[in-house]
Amino acid sequence: MTTVKPLNMVVQELTAGVATSSTLLPAGASPHDYALRPSDAKKLNDADLVIWAGPELEMFLTKMLDGKENTLALTTHHEIDFRYYGDDNHEGHEGHEGHEGHDGHEGHDGHEGHDGHEGHDGHDHDAHASHDHDHDHDHDHDAHEDHASHGGGHEGHNHEGIDPHLWLGPKQVIQASGVITKRLIEIDPEHQVQYEANLERFTDEVKATMADLEQQLKPVHDKGYYVFHDGYGYFEEQFGLNNLGHFTVEPDRRPGAKTLVSIRKSLKEAHAHCVFSEPQFSPSVIKTVVNGTDVNIGTLDPMATDIADAQGGYVKFLRQMGDSFTQCLK
Repeated sequence: MTTVKPLNMVVQELTAGVATSSTLLPAGASPHDYALRPSDAKKLNDADLVIWAGPELEMFLTKMLDGKENTLALTTHHEIDFRYYGDDNHEGHEGHEGHEGHDGHEGHDGHEGHDGHEGHDGHDHDAHASHDHDHDHDHDHDAHEDHASHGGGHEGHNHEGIDPHLWLGPKQVIQASGVITKRLIEIDPEHQVQYEANLERFTDEVKATMADLEQQLKPVHDKGYYVFHDGYGYFEEQFGLNNLGHFTVEPDRRPGAKTLVSIRKSLKEAHAHCVFSEPQFSPSVIKTVVNGTDVNIGTLDPMATDIADAQGGYVKFLRQMGDSFTQCLK
């Protein structure tokens, strides 16, 4: 079982023909303020494996999963090259098992035990991984949102340390897929050959898509733009895109006044070609800021809302993201 849809798309590729996977959070729910229901607790307990990004994203799971052996928190794995918020150069962060400097992220330990999960002979291996920004947000947090540039401090819901939006980075997804596959084989060694074949196929598909997107996005890589929230860093770094800033560090916080003034000034000076909203949020604030300029308005959907949660879905998600950038910036 996974927590959010994009991660579930990845897990479905890796378990194809062997097991099934479902998503914990319903459509429209956000991991930032999700409250576990009794039925969710049962699903988590019954799952053979719960795959989640980690406490940097799904804090609501930290207590529930603490000490459980049927869990896989991806942010605890040094095999994945994570970005770090507030760090313009994200290279060299491979070793982060301790998550130094990430206050409030205790509870990483104890999520990686494998005892008691021998051979599940091809029955469902629910995996759980998470991430959803879909809901209306009525909170005004101006004091937290004066971040019109990448260099701003990222106070708030874990906007320090590791950026957990790893599914937006195809390189990181390939690395995470290796971690997940290793765990699946430990749980279900009888299907090792199938899991390894799935990993190889999926890796090849993602690499081919990356190559296509490199060519597709090259003509617009220098075109400036603003995003609604600071969640696209993996994709932007992978393809060398020119993000000028964000309206908010968290989707459940309204942009602060200083941020809006700064973005408005930049748009009037023709620094940006596009401003991106997200389908889960009202675009009224973006329309207001863009009004009277020649800047395009585009949409980025980090939660793959309109893509079928089925095999091939993750690659479609990457291509949709690339198309969204290309169409608005060209």
